[in-house]
Amino acid sequence: MNTTEKFYFPVDGIFVMFNSLTGHHHKSSVAHAARTPEHQHPKVKGMGLIKTVKKCWRHQDKKMGERRSSSSGSRQVSTDRLSKRSVDHLGLGLTKPQNCHRIVVLGAPKVGKTNILHRFLDREFEENYEPTTEDFHRKLFHIGGETYQIDLLDASSERDFPAKRRLTVLTGDIFLLVFSLDDKESLNEVHELLNEIKAAKAKLQKLKPPARVPVVICGNKADLDSQRAVRRSDVGRILGEGASFYETSAKTGAGLEALFGAVVTLGGLPDETSPSQHQIVPILTYQSLCVQQQRGRRSRRAPCAAVDPLARRPSFTSDLRLVLGSSTKKPKPEKCQIQ
Repeated sequence: MNTTEKFYFPVDGIFVMFNSLTGHHHKSSVAHAARTPEHQHPKVKGMGLIKTVKKCWRHQDKKMGERRSSSSGSRQVSTDRLSKRSVDHLGLGLTKPQNCHRIVVLGAPKVGKTNILHRFLDREFEENYEPTTEDFHRKLFHIGGETYQIDLLDASSERDFPAKRRLTVLTGDIFLLVFSLDDKESLNEVHELLNEIKAAKAKLQKLKPPARVPVVICGNKADLDSQRAVRRSDVGRILGEGASFYETSAKTGAGLEALFGAVVTLGGLPDETSPSQHQIVPILTYQSLCVQQQRGRRSRRAPCAAVDPLARRPSFTSDLRLVLGSSTKKPKPEKCQIQ
């Protein structure tokens, strides 16, 4: 904004607004002058007024903060901070980099990916279908005195954006490919996704032969047996006999324990990260355990986990840096692999 630019407001309105912000009542001669037509809309420099108002806002915020801190104890203040902020456990050194994993869920629409994620997060099955734009969840674990972070990304909306989906594939550690047992076309899409993941990871790792990618295949909606269109023999023929395949029903819960156990095992995660092997606690309880850990106090609590309600997907810039390997060991990456 140009500082020389001027704004034209009714003076009475400005002082009403200013007084409501500052809590003061000014008796200005300008207000009396505003009664005459020639002084009804005098020129006021906008930036000076805005700076004054912002200064008053900061002053009031500071006073309100002092009142809050004086009226409540230090323990209550720390609890409020924990409830309003998503703690970066990796940045604070509370979670080791090797204990952070990203599970990417891919598949055709309407195959039940969202409900499978809900089951992993210990949530209820949702009957009504709503198209998923992008779901990102973060589940935090406290196991044996160590913390773990599992990011869950449902990248359904990236089907029409190849470059974006390729970046998602390259940053994924574990893959869960879901199709519906009553839709054979969804199995063909999983086959294409499987080939895409293998090709992208092989090109990134530059290994011959490429390292094995942890991929688990899920055939969902096993409860619709009368409408089944895919047999186990079809899965072996299309995906190969070596595919890690499980039939599940997100509605009834059948097969989910074996599915999550396979995801945990292939991803190199502790067994306690499987939903049936830990207790769900509030996020404040989890963060208090992390604070105790940071202070050198080891907790004897049984394995527990919490879902971070304020977690957001890392920016594409940070994902791209991760792919390009922007570290001291690789200062000059050869080429961006998402093109």
